[in-house]
Amino acid sequence: MTGRYVRDLQEVDETQVSVVGGKGAHLGGLSGIEGIRVPGGFCVTTDAFRRIMAQAPSIDDRLDELSRLEPDDREAISTLSARIRRTIEAVAVPDDLAAAITSSLVRLGEGTACAVRSSATAEDLPTASFAGQQDTYLNVMGPEAVLRHISRCWASLFTERAVTYRRRNGIDHRTVHMAVVVQRMVFPQAAGILFTADPVTGNRKVATVDAGFGLGEALVSGLVNPDVFKVRDGEVVGRTIAAKERAVHALPGGGTREVAIDSRRQEQPALTDAQAVRLVGLGRRIEAHFGCPQDIEWCLVDDDFRIVQSRPVTTLFPIPEAGDEENHVYLSVGHQQMMTDPMKPLGLSLWQLTAMAPMREAGGRLFVDATPRLASPASRAALLDVVGRGDPLIRDALETVLDRDGFVPSLPDTGPGGPPAAASGRPGAPAPIETDPAVVAELIERSRASVAALRSDIRTKSGPALFDFLLETFEEHRRVLGDPLSIQVIMAGMEATWWLNDKLGEWLGEKNAADTLTLSAPGNVTSEMGLALLDVADVIRPRAEVVAFLRGVGDEGFLDELAKLPGGTEARDAIESYLDRYGMRCVGEIDITRPRWSERPGTLVPAILDNVRNFGPGAAGRRFEEGRQKAREKEQDVLSRLRALPDGDRKADETKRMIDRVRTFIGYREYPKYGIISRYFVYKQALMEEAERLVRAGVLAEREDVFYLTFREFHDVALSQRVDERLIREREEAFRSYQALTPPRVLTSEGEAVNGAYRRDDAPAGALIGLPVSAGTVEGRARVILDMAQADLEPGDILITAYTDPSWSPLFVGIAGLVTEVGGLMTHGAVIAREYGLPAVVGVQRATRLIPDGSQIRVHGTDGYVEVLP
Repeated sequence: MTGRYVRDLQEVDETQVSVVGGKGAHLGGLSGIEGIRVPGGFCVTTDAFRRIMAQAPSIDDRLDELSRLEPDDREAISTLSARIRRTIEAVAVPDDLAAAITSSLVRLGEGTACAVRSSATAEDLPTASFAGQQDTYLNVMGPEAVLRHISRCWASLFTERAVTYRRRNGIDHRTVHMAVVVQRMVFPQAAGILFTADPVTGNRKVATVDAGFGLGEALVSGLVNPDVFKVRDGEVVGRTIAAKERAVHALPGGGTREVAIDSRRQEQPALTDAQAVRLVGLGRRIEAHFGCPQDIEWCLVDDDFRIVQSRPVTTLFPIPEAGDEENHVYLSVGHQQMMTDPMKPLGLSLWQLTAMAPMREAGGRLFVDATPRLASPASRAALLDVVGRGDPLIRDALETVLDRDGFVPSLPDTGPGGPPAAASGRPGAPAPIETDPAVVAELIERSRASVAALRSDIRTKSGPALFDFLLETFEEHRRVLGDPLSIQVIMAGMEATWWLNDKLGEWLGEKNAADTLTLSAPGNVTSEMGLALLDVADVIRPRAEVVAFLRGVGDEGFLDELAKLPGGTEARDAIESYLDRYGMRCVGEIDITRPRWSERPGTLVPAILDNVRNFGPGAAGRRFEEGRQKAREKEQDVLSRLRALPDGDRKADETKRMIDRVRTFIGYREYPKYGIISRYFVYKQALMEEAERLVRAGVLAEREDVFYLTFREFHDVALSQRVDERLIREREEAFRSYQALTPPRVLTSEGEAVNGAYRRDDAPAGALIGLPVSAGTVEGRARVILDMAQADLEPGDILITAYTDPSWSPLFVGIAGLVTEVGGLMTHGAVIAREYGLPAVVGVQRATRLIPDGSQIRVHGTDGYVEVLP
């Protein structure tokens, strides 16, 4: 029955999405799997849709108008999409097309009830399921009704939710076409959905079956709560039987209706355990065929399962490839580095090539395999201790996995003990060192000299020789990163912090005393960066024309324009001087492909203008001196109270030594990252010059194409002068899909995402729990900011964001408190919050969604929770 406009389901498979849409292609593929029963039917092809669209008057103009609307302009989208739907439904189905459809209906059987289902070409794809975006009609009877509902399916390509979904996923309306599936209607005793991987935890070995009586529409529409069966290894391992008060049944003359279920049947299971296990077996067959976890709609007819749809589950976080069948436990690098966004392939590969520990990629993120350290009791204890101090959620997640018998093997204590390799890749620390500021000065000088040598040596390198040079340079990069003295200093500062918090808690009942004692600690390059932008504002503030000009800045060429204004040369020099020192930084800076401040200086303009508006001259020096004075007063207070205790002189002397130690070393905590990112900017400048050469040679369409190649692939392109354009486009699409995924703190080789929980009961009901990282309590207006360039802050505001890496520090000088979704005790945001004396709570899960922008909140930085005030 192959034709231009109609194809039998048995004639199509998953390779023909462009002809019969995602649903039709998957149903055709399902039909060919041994043992899988799919109700018979046919597809009305996308050629039929294109023919209808060609006959719709003014449709092109309306699609142009639609593409210009913002995804959030719901009223305009609703109005215009309704107009487009009415236009499509008004087009008469041509006689030859109607005849082809009617002929296919006759083959299904005279008077056969049908399901008429939309099947878009951008639907049921590995990267975007589009579930529920278009329409399905059940129990449609007679050719006239089927043709009418096919027109409705065509029109449903332009429902408000489908239009908004495409706009948010960057999909052009004109590139998506609509096919329609017409199938013989099934009248089941039970129906539901099978997920071949647990949709909540992501575990690929646990299947979840949702089941209810009658048609599956009752479950899909939320009319009833389903029975839920969890199946693992051919056995039901969990079961929840719901009270199913309603069901959807087909009517004899067409259509469906809700019916009440007899009270005696409501709490009976819709499936037996044996049926659930058998259904999951079918699901595993379907999963194997399509090669990824599936979301499957099923019906039970006389103890026989019919499959009516299967689509990829697109919300699962991918699993790193291990190359074996062993169990693995992976730690998120992004949660350690304060950058949980996806990275592009060049960024991923550069971080892998320069890190101290092997890292595996999944979903555009990097992970470290912690299994060997968890397997040995001694290294396990050390790992849990260090990660627990930094982020209790990671510790809890690891303990959750360790509590499962046999998942992590237990090996004898042959592995190294001591502090583990963090997700940054740093190894454990050697013995302690003397408290000497000269040690820090020496380390900083070493780093500066190394970066200066790199800048000098790389200037003459290009083509394949550049890549060979960089591979050698990465060895030096790792040597700098793994410098034993640098690691000793970092550990000394962290251990002194822990000692002060532990001992002063024990001796004086003080919580987080080190937070005040480390205010304005010297030598912290990240906190200095925030204060330095206050100095830039001091230069700009008196120059009214410069301030007015900056308020209207819309492109990156504004620095050249500044010099034409009165006082503009001084303003430009101040900004350029700042960029000379800090211009290699940016949000998400561990990804080399992210635009640096030197490349997009306009990113800093909102923060500069906030500083001009919210501060007076000399604010940087005052802020630093106020912090230092508070720290000094806290030190005197603590020491005098200790001396009044039994054995007080000893306790005070030990504490004084630790205060000196923490103030000497804690500021250096931020310098290694500064050094890494300084080197990264040198690498990037050289690589982008190479990309520019390839553009001039006609090898690349544009420079940024290299962001979608790994370092080694980029090297190959420089050698061969050829590039795979298709690979670049595939990588672009994959990167877009990764942006919708949230990486877990801990991920197992079974795909289970484990985020941990705070095991606490010391916060008020309704409070949002997090990790206390900077002491104090503050009330203020919540400002939810996801993009630093969009910041608009007033004095007293509390910043709510997903994560803060060092590039956010310029905003810290103008806020009263900080709340983030990601973070630990020694991550950058926490360190700088303490230096500036900002009450801060990090690791507050879903904070940017649970705290309304503009609401009044109270941040309890000492106790680690946030209250949204009425």
